[in-house]
Amino acid sequence: MKIAVLKEGADGERRVAATPETVKKFIQLGAELAVEAGAGTDASIADQAYRDAGAAVVDRATALAGADIILGVQGPDPASLAGVKPGAWLAAGLNPFGERARVDAYAAAGIEALAMEFMPRITRAQSMDILSSQSNLSGYKAVLDAAGEYGRAFPMMMTAAGTVSAAKVFVMGVGVAGLQAIATARRLGAQVSATDVRSATKEQILSLGAKPIFVENVAGIEGEGSGGYATEMSAEYQAAQAELVSAHIAKQDIVITTALIPGRPAPRLISDAQVATMRAGSVIVDLAVEQGGNVEGAVPGEVVVRHGVKIVGHRNVPSRLAADASALFSRNLFNFLSAFWDKEQGRPVLDEEIGDAVRLTRDGKVVNARLLQ
Repeated sequence: MKIAVLKEGADGERRVAATPETVKKFIQLGAELAVEAGAGTDASIADQAYRDAGAAVVDRATALAGADIILGVQGPDPASLAGVKPGAWLAAGLNPFGERARVDAYAAAGIEALAMEFMPRITRAQSMDILSSQSNLSGYKAVLDAAGEYGRAFPMMMTAAGTVSAAKVFVMGVGVAGLQAIATARRLGAQVSATDVRSATKEQILSLGAKPIFVENVAGIEGEGSGGYATEMSAEYQAAQAELVSAHIAKQDIVITTALIPGRPAPRLISDAQVATMRAGSVIVDLAVEQGGNVEGAVPGEVVVRHGVKIVGHRNVPSRLAADASALFSRNLFNFLSAFWDKEQGRPVLDEEIGDAVRLTRDGKVVNARLLQ
């Protein structure tokens, strides 16, 4: 069983899909590891560290030759996988809805593509969930990015020269990223509030010491949406939420938006008119900017100023914490493959519940139900 670890080719991608820690663990299972030279450099992992862990550090063609499983962070360009044997697995974040043509190309090449972001939100798959591990870091980094752009202090400071008021931080969307953003902003001493369409998140917000901002007398989602995500709300709820948010956002110094709907553009949470109500020097961080953005005027990869408000739209936020993001991502991959490792066959054998959920292609065809709807 040969596992190949590739150097990422996407612009700005600094993560790597295996670390020396997980290389050792795969070898203990009986696998042979081939790591493309330079794969971990941007995540502060030298080639020698992989050699010391027992992997062969080789060029791309050698890594791919005879590989049974290919590990990546983002889906590689199909053209860069020339020579891969039919039936080889590719386990990575494949962005199936956004990169459908690439998925079709994997199928045509005979690759069995496994989309890690399609991992079901079930208890036994929590340790395999790349969305959760990477979103956790995104929520943390969003607060640090906001602090870096904000021209004032976060905590209240009582000094001989007078008192500095605590920054007011508003988190919109209380999933994994939102919860970490709340916790981080609280640690920095900010006055934090948060909102979500899922009423079940109110207790989570309170547990972190933040103030919940919720629409009253109009039904939202009583619990979790499908797979733990929110879904689009009724026009009545959206109107009530917009009115509530407009009144609240005008008083905030920093807003962090995290709302995503799988397979669809990110919902618009903040309009240009709402941005205009914030005071000059305020900061908005849009973590959904690459999926269309929660904030009108947000630009992927840029920090723009509208009405005196900075709108931060960094791409690939987890990659900006490459070492920790790689450590977590690589553990997700190891936990996934090792959970199904068959000692007799010397390879993982997926079950139906998780296998059918993550498998995009097989035997030259696209087979995932979510892509065939």
